[in-house]
Amino acid sequence: MALWFKPWTLDEVHFKGEHMPKHIGIEFTEIGEDFLRARMPVDDRTRQPYGLLHGGASVALAETLGSHAAGLTLDTSKQSCVGQEINANHVRGVRSGFVIGTARPVHVGRRSQVWEIRIVDEQDRLVCISRITMYVMDVALPK
Repeated sequence: MALWFKPWTLDEVHFKGEHMPKHIGIEFTEIGEDFLRARMPVDDRTRQPYGLLHGGASVALAETLGSHAAGLTLDTSKQSCVGQEINANHVRGVRSGFVIGTARPVHVGRRSQVWEIRIVDEQDRLVCISRITMYVMDVALPK
């Protein structure tokens, strides 16, 4: 069984309009059979005052990837999803360049989804490991 609701293209996955992920430079780079990948710059928008990647920016990347990937598994005319919980362990500091996040499903159920998001630096060294739990709900359709 295919993970995604339909065979998405990267062009369809990209955000339209002005949203927080766009403001901090998050861009989707790849969609595979069981993953969604994006990158985020480490620059003045995403660094904390000491010059390192802000942990909140890493969590924003993780949440963007996990929640967007979860939504891509659903028929959005019938269901939507919202985040219930996210956690993150920051294991390496980054001062410049890009970080790359990859979301993969741990559990895709009828009412919940769990996604693991690995964020690495440009040398493929682990920067942050995160897990998000999504609640899947029915959309009330107009009568």
